[in-house]
Amino acid sequence: MIKVFGHTAPDTDSTGSPIIWAWYLNEVRKTPAQAVLQGEPNTEALWMLNRWSLDKPQIIADVAEGDQCVVVDTNNPAELPASLDKAEVIEIIDHHLLAGGIKTRQPINITVRPLASTATIMHDLIGDDMARAPQAVKGAMLTCILSDTLEFRSPTTTAHDRAVAEKLAADLGVNIADYAAEMFAAKSDVSAFAEDALLRLDSKEYELGGKQLRISVLETTAPQVLLARKDALLAAMPAVAAADGADQVLLFIVDILREEATLLVPNDFVRQVAERSFGVTVTGDSVVLPGIMSRKKQIIPVLAV
Repeated sequence: MIKVFGHTAPDTDSTGSPIIWAWYLNEVRKTPAQAVLQGEPNTEALWMLNRWSLDKPQIIADVAEGDQCVVVDTNNPAELPASLDKAEVIEIIDHHLLAGGIKTRQPINITVRPLASTATIMHDLIGDDMARAPQAVKGAMLTCILSDTLEFRSPTTTAHDRAVAEKLAADLGVNIADYAAEMFAAKSDVSAFAEDALLRLDSKEYELGGKQLRISVLETTAPQVLLARKDALLAAMPAVAAADGADQVLLFIVDILREEATLLVPNDFVRQVAERSFGVTVTGDSVVLPGIMSRKKQIIPVLAV
């Protein structure tokens, strides 16, 4: 049984894409496959599963020697199971920069394309067989694309992402604006999460100037709810960094509707990073960054110390 999984701290794309590809492997390629997750999905991903009556994939802690694996929505070993090198990676489908470090035992299929969502790539790879896809698979695909593009607001959005999403919405009889509003309301409901969980909810590891950073992004239509917890989030950062082997946590609260991010600034190091990376002057424990919405395209590429 092939295991299909995305990165740790699964967001909507890393929850939906394994489901999509497992369906394709099972029903089209006739190869037994199972979608699995590396951790609990976020609130938007859980909403997607409920909206389309999809079972939540099994959560795994690691893979075993000899397991056949398809890696989706990442190619970064830091976001993958610790024992991946003992397993057999047979395919990678992703839309992030190449991180390097994954070793395979034989040549494999690798598809990495500059699109906003892994689900868009899968739509293209599945091709004419999309006509066989059940509504739930198409619904997951639409949700992944709208999530990763922030309903086409993100600078990662391409014309092709939009075209695929609009085609899927038409097939499903879904109004994109209404549907996205429901998605983002679910994403914004973080009341059940403690501060340490919020800091890990959507985060990536990154090295900058010899420092190991955990770069966390919380996308919301209700930033005031998160900003009301600013002091508690700032206080939780040192313990989260220490527990995760990081030097610093950078938390960006992305306001989907205003199309801006607020970076929390717990210390002089983060203040220096903010000022040198974004050309701003920081005078307090947070700074607003107009137009900043994408970690992949607007945050990580410009970070400097």
